[in-house]
Amino acid sequence: MAAIEVDALTKRFGALVAVNDVSFVVPKGEVFGYLGPNGAGKTTTIRILTGITPPPSGHASIFGHDIQRERLTARGMIGIVPETSNVYDDLSAWKNLMFSAELYHVSKAERESRASEILRAFDLYERRDDRVRGFSKGMKPRLTIAKGLVHNPPLIFLDEPTSGLDVQSNIIIREVIRELNRQGVTVFLTTHNIEEANQMCDRVAIINRGVIAAIDSPERLKRTIQSVQAVEISVDGRPEILEALSQIPEVNKIKRGGRGCVFTPRIPVW
Repeated sequence: MAAIEVDALTKRFGALVAVNDVSFVVPKGEVFGYLGPNGAGKTTTIRILTGITPPPSGHASIFGHDIQRERLTARGMIGIVPETSNVYDDLSAWKNLMFSAELYHVSKAERESRASEILRAFDLYERRDDRVRGFSKGMKPRLTIAKGLVHNPPLIFLDEPTSGLDVQSNIIIREVIRELNRQGVTVFLTTHNIEEANQMCDRVAIINRGVIAAIDSPERLKRTIQSVQAVEISVDGRPEILEALSQIPEVNKIKRGGRGCVFTPRIPVW
């Protein structure tokens, strides 16, 4: 049984198609990257897979449980780390974790043991009794991830967890993700950084304008991206032909040259 199965998911916001007929499977124990620029559809996909946003069409399941029909069961098996911090500034780090653990009905002894373990892993244990309001920019994201892990889920969704962080926080978060994966946790990681995907992920799906462009190992995707630079074609140089070419979504830019023109494909490199 796969950790995540997605079939023909589509989500529209008015005229905008945020996710367009998306399908993929994430096996248990994989670190799966979801790579794309801002506005590509990454966060919308996560909101669907975690039961926050219902899709008008398509199907998604978590460990075989339909995310719409069996939402409570499916959500009990996942940890969610949003891009925007969801910690409570007026509570201490410890109380933040206790509150999250209680929501998942984790026993008192287990949640205290789990919270101590996670706070040490994120180098926050010495600040466990301090109010979050006084935490640095790098400490809050670490605590946000800790909240998503406190109930020990077998699958965790991380929405750009290292975006804008200092080097130390980046190193800590990446090492914790690696350790979780070594323990068998499946990780769904969104990012716009292809090098981060290369370092962290077993496979990567590239999404652009709501459409999956490719799914493969990071190294194979990098080789594909680097191998396609430009395409030169011979065409009648009439303006209407060049204008028609420029309207093709996959064309990034066109330059006249020689007997024809050179156009650069729109390859998602971030």
